[in-house]
Amino acid sequence: MSTTSPPPPRTALYRQLLGLSLPIMAGNFLHTLYNLADTYFLGRLGSAEVSAPGVSFNLLFLLIVLGNGFSSAGLTLIAQARGRADRENQEFYLGQLVSIMALGSLAVALPVYLLLPLLLNLLQVPGDVLPLVHTYLGIMLLGLPLTFLYNAFQSTMQALGDSLTPFIIQGITVLLNIALDWLFIFGGGPFPAWGVAGAAGATILSQGLAVAAGFFILIRGVRGISLHARHLIPRPRALSTLARIGLPAAAGQSGSALGFNVLQGIVNSLGTPVIAAFSIGNRIINLFMLPAMGMSQGATVIIAEKLGARNKDEARTVLRQAVITIFIFITIGMTYTFFRGDLFVGFFVSDPRVERLGTDLFRIVSPSVILFSLFTVVTAAFQGSGDTKPIMALNILRLWGLRVPLAWALVVLGQTGPIGIWISMFISNLGVALLGFILLAKRPWMDYGLQLSHQGDSNAPTLPNSRS
Repeated sequence: MSTTSPPPPRTALYRQLLGLSLPIMAGNFLHTLYNLADTYFLGRLGSAEVSAPGVSFNLLFLLIVLGNGFSSAGLTLIAQARGRADRENQEFYLGQLVSIMALGSLAVALPVYLLLPLLLNLLQVPGDVLPLVHTYLGIMLLGLPLTFLYNAFQSTMQALGDSLTPFIIQGITVLLNIALDWLFIFGGGPFPAWGVAGAAGATILSQGLAVAAGFFILIRGVRGISLHARHLIPRPRALSTLARIGLPAAAGQSGSALGFNVLQGIVNSLGTPVIAAFSIGNRIINLFMLPAMGMSQGATVIIAEKLGARNKDEARTVLRQAVITIFIFITIGMTYTFFRGDLFVGFFVSDPRVERLGTDLFRIVSPSVILFSLFTVVTAAFQGSGDTKPIMALNILRLWGLRVPLAWALVVLGQTGPIGIWISMFISNLGVALLGFILLAKRPWMDYGLQLSHQGDSNAPTLPNSRS
């Protein structure tokens, strides 16, 4: 008699998907809530202050995505090992991930900090915003190692099927961050009003507490595994596997982030009102994108786990369920921003110029966000299988092949003003989403995942130089 258990029904898979994705969505929402609170508080000080985090975001994002590529690779490998019920490799890749994130954060933060004045000049940051951006970025760079390490903790927990614990930690620290924001920005009691510097300082302090809590959990042990000192020693073969998965994703996201910095330079050349509208518009769109990003992360974990267990049917089913769910949600959300985008912009600023520009942005960009949200979910197939080269290609194409050239041609050559930026956003979202769907249908991503899971055993710490 066969001892193979029957596959779980689709409803059970969907419950698993929601159980993983909903805390991730909620955590992402809390993080965005902090960003919105940050925007709201700084908006009370003026357009220059509210623009400082927006201008800083793209450069910070460029650095953070370098770490995100490796944390996502660690998630894939740990989840696949979990699917194989391989405890030793789960702990091994956890240690390797922590090492590479700690060393990598220092390697990228220091040179950027030293070159910060030059970089801000290259970005054409307006004079009224420049000192504020320099202050904000300088402080945030000091906390970059904390961001990298927390991402390692969060990815590990998600790979183990626990997205609730990171959400609880994030919830506590975000609420603390918002409270500190008010205190550090406007001052109170013994604290002077630090303005933009206070916003950055509150973020660093809260992030440090989150990292301390996360690593206490990892060292104590969770879901049958724990962080051991012996696994922190870098192993070339394991780091090579992490790099093979993480570097394409990191390169794609970094190329995309670099493109956003170039695009920000074009936006900056149009003046402070356009910068403010672009910053607020992007934050609102990112808010509505949170469910897609959360669902993509949840689907990534389950797809990796199912491919580790060599179950292609369930991996395919989970992806389909995630796409349908997000299509319903994002269509409702973008319909609302299309017709009432003015309400969102007006909440943050009272400048009628910014409100008018932001309303135009939503009218043009909102329809394309629907397809791009679905594409975001589809990337779970490539990330969960470890086949990250399509992610790299599409991310780079979105910015460097479409958005930046179009924005430059329309704004610089065509003299269209900010409308050229909004049009380039629409076309790049639409084009990359369609290409992503084609690659999903044509590329054997599940077979790639099965092969990667089989090779994962060769990186075990007891056989660091073995051949698969």
